[in-house]
Amino acid sequence: MTTFREVGNILKEKFDGATEVRLQKKKSSQALVPVNPQFKHHTDSDLVYLVASPDFCEPDSKTGSLGTAGRVCNKTSKAIDGCDLMCCGRGFETRKVTVTERCMCKFFWCCYVRCKNCERIVDEHYCK
Repeated sequence: MTTFREVGNILKEKFDGATEVRLQKKKSSQALVPVNPQFKHHTDSDLVYLVASPDFCEPDSKTGSLGTAGRVCNKTSKAIDGCDLMCCGRGFETRKVTVTERCMCKFFWCCYVRCKNCERIVDEHYCK
């Protein structure tokens, strides 16, 4: 049996290569044809879609999307939380912020923990 990871990799590959199609009437039948004529016709094992995903980069009251401007992103990540992807090519700005955290915690028998509050300055990245 194929591993879950292998199945996921296959589906991701198919998703990345999916073709947008539309229904076209041909005589007495219907066929799915690529929206963009430059794309090859799909095979039975290809992934196709009829409705494109909404653009979440810009605000859209119809879909409820607030857009990504002003959202915190991860400068070093290549995943969906990364600034390159999340900021939709608009870039990001970096701000220094002070973060207060519990630190130097000590356990006392029995049964409580006492901590100090420590401040540190970190860089936070926000989509333009």
